[in-house]
Amino acid sequence: MEMEARRQNNNKGMEVEESTVDWKGRPSNPNKHGGMKAAVFVLGLQAFEIMAIAAVGNNLITYVINEMHFSLSNSANIVTNFIGTVFLLALLGGYLSDSFLGSFWTMLIFGFVELSGFILLSVQAHLPQLKPPKCNMVTDSENCEEAKGFKASIFFLALYLVAIGSGCVKPNMIAHGADQFDQSNPKQSKKLSSYFNAAYFAFSTGELVALTVLVWVQTHSGMDVGFGVSAAAMALGLFGVVSGTLYYRNKRPQGSIFTPIAQVFVAAMLKRKQICPSNPQMLHGLNQNNVPNDSGSVFLTQRFRFLDKACIKVEDGTNKKESPWRLCTVTQVEQVKVLISVVPIFACTIIFNTILAQLQTFSVQQGSAMNNKLTKNFHVPPASLQSIPYIMLVILVPLYDKFFVPLARKYTGHESGISPLQRIGFGLFLATFSMISAALMEKKRRDSALDSGKTLSIFSITPQFLIFGLSEMFTAVGLIEFFYKQSLKGMQAFLTAMTYCSYSFGFYLSSLLVSFVNKVTSSSSNRGWLSENDINKDRLDLFYWLLAVLSFLNFINYLFWSRWHSKNSSPMNTQQNEKNGEGFIITNHYGFNNSKSLEINENIL
Repeated sequence: MEMEARRQNNNKGMEVEESTVDWKGRPSNPNKHGGMKAAVFVLGLQAFEIMAIAAVGNNLITYVINEMHFSLSNSANIVTNFIGTVFLLALLGGYLSDSFLGSFWTMLIFGFVELSGFILLSVQAHLPQLKPPKCNMVTDSENCEEAKGFKASIFFLALYLVAIGSGCVKPNMIAHGADQFDQSNPKQSKKLSSYFNAAYFAFSTGELVALTVLVWVQTHSGMDVGFGVSAAAMALGLFGVVSGTLYYRNKRPQGSIFTPIAQVFVAAMLKRKQICPSNPQMLHGLNQNNVPNDSGSVFLTQRFRFLDKACIKVEDGTNKKESPWRLCTVTQVEQVKVLISVVPIFACTIIFNTILAQLQTFSVQQGSAMNNKLTKNFHVPPASLQSIPYIMLVILVPLYDKFFVPLARKYTGHESGISPLQRIGFGLFLATFSMISAALMEKKRRDSALDSGKTLSIFSITPQFLIFGLSEMFTAVGLIEFFYKQSLKGMQAFLTAMTYCSYSFGFYLSSLLVSFVNKVTSSSSNRGWLSENDINKDRLDLFYWLLAVLSFLNFINYLFWSRWHSKNSSPMNTQQNEKNGEGFIITNHYGFNNSKSLEINENIL
């Protein structure tokens, strides 16, 4: 009896969170689990993982051509397919996490898959018997033997182990780190905003190290050593994330996230002729207080009202329960509404990533045609220009979080200083000026080269990288924060994964846009703007102006959709509905959480 009383006294006042669990599956304790102390371990993995994958991706085309002896066109396709696969597989990682494994185990399992790919790449790069005979592809390409059969199979196996692993790890790093903060707690909600900034700081640091130190190691010590360093970086990241196991608060997987979504569409279609009741209490899943029975963190919104028909209960005079494919809860319906409503916001970032693709391709080509001497003995590699934004971001991101956010919070009342939607919009607006800067400088460079034969300094094109870096700090972080906070219970990793798909679509659109522009601008007497191999004969400046116009139009389009999202994501208002004679009694204070209600009801931009 005394021992039981002592146990009860010890446990008195101890808080537990039933919605999250520790590593043993027990309810987590907010005094022991979660918070920034747990998120730091995940931030370490974010820095090391991007360091490893970026070092491979940035120098992969060199390895494919010089070591595997694939042609230039095939090599370019191999690299773009690899990058596209990484980002598209983020959806798989998000689905597996939310549905079956949870973010921690998905991150851990596929982290080791990625590590095995790095190790296999390093082994192949080191062993001559796993590569075709050495050959100079520049001077003797016709006699070079292309990797085939077993050698090619080993290479592609290693490469796509990296792609599968990285793709599934990326969204879960963000989601698992964010899961360490309780959004219903105002203090934790503020720290969540800081976490997203810290995550981007870790990303920028990893990219910077990869573009400078690791690329230098690959160039001077060989690709086998370079791939080995990537493997070591990934191993350090995994060791760090495992070290934090005792401190994590983990969200339970919810089962297949696609089945409830499909049920809503099927039920809404089957009941398409039904009329939504004037009293929301008649909808399935709302109790007498108009709060969902299965989740108190959801409200009934005005958007996509036709889906509400899936919640209509049919009175047939019997007590027979309707099938879940004919009757859905309000929570299920709102989950589908969220997915549909974020698609326009997602689509508005594709042009943004198309601009990013130019900075990694044509802008590097610009640099190759410029004077890259820093001193008599030191030349700046054109590809290293991509490190310029990250040098700036490593400095600006902490300043943004420590000074701008608290200052803006005083005026806006928003925990993030400005809302994620405002942050995305500001970033999209800045991206236009990156292309304007690129177009003006390319015109000056081209005229100087053709008219006077002068070669401008490679540092003349740094403004376009700096402006885009600032733009990315706003857009990329704002997008991830927006998607994570919009997602309902059990869908955080999947919606976070959607942000990575924007990169894939942006790069794919870039390829289509280049082909389209060449076709439209070519004639019997002139070739297209980008048809020549000589940048001085191409009209890259006009292509940049086209992207600037598209970027500005995309920004205007974003303003429309952000306002639409803000307006239609608000809960049904009692007074408004009374005026309409609908009799709804759901009040406007029901929201995802306090922070989300703030975000939804504010004026965007």
